[in-house]
Amino acid sequence: MLLGLIRHGLTDWNVLGRIQGQSDIPLNEEGRKQARLLGARLQKEPYKWNAVVTSSLSRAQETGEIIASMLGIEILEPDARLMERSFGQAEGLTQAEREEKWGVDWHLLELGQESDEAMRLRGLAFLHAVWEENRDRNLLVISHGAFLAQMFKALYEDKYTERIGNLSLTILERQDIDWAPVLYNCTKHLL
Repeated sequence: MLLGLIRHGLTDWNVLGRIQGQSDIPLNEEGRKQARLLGARLQKEPYKWNAVVTSSLSRAQETGEIIASMLGIEILEPDARLMERSFGQAEGLTQAEREEKWGVDWHLLELGQESDEAMRLRGLAFLHAVWEENRDRNLLVISHGAFLAQMFKALYEDKYTERIGNLSLTILERQDIDWAPVLYNCTKHLL
């Protein structure tokens, strides 16, 4: 089984440096273009994808719909486990605004955000369920940067730590027990 893990396309809040979390911010035109570029790449590559599953946030759903349409594959019901981290009171604020309000260690304060551990457990639960229910299919999974980063940390500890780029593609393969990385955080389709 292959999983193609994709961060949604660009939004206006990404451009402004505003933390989105679970705020439902739509793709912008550049984000839609990015999704089409990845769809075109996937049409040419040897991997065969069977379906797309996304978080329920519109930026992930629209990214998934564009790619699924280009590949002629089904789009499954959104999965709540793929949601971005809730950043609580920090949502909608830029780095400068967060630091002005709470200092440089704002992320260590209790501001109503979801913990790293909770996100990792959610990511591992998704991986377990997807393996149990879809072993004979290869799925494209459209999610979010903070969520994907924590899922990779749960799987590989500190082996992969670079920021997850918009419309990046990571491919994991599982044949038996473990998820083996085939490709990590690749954005060559955006160049």
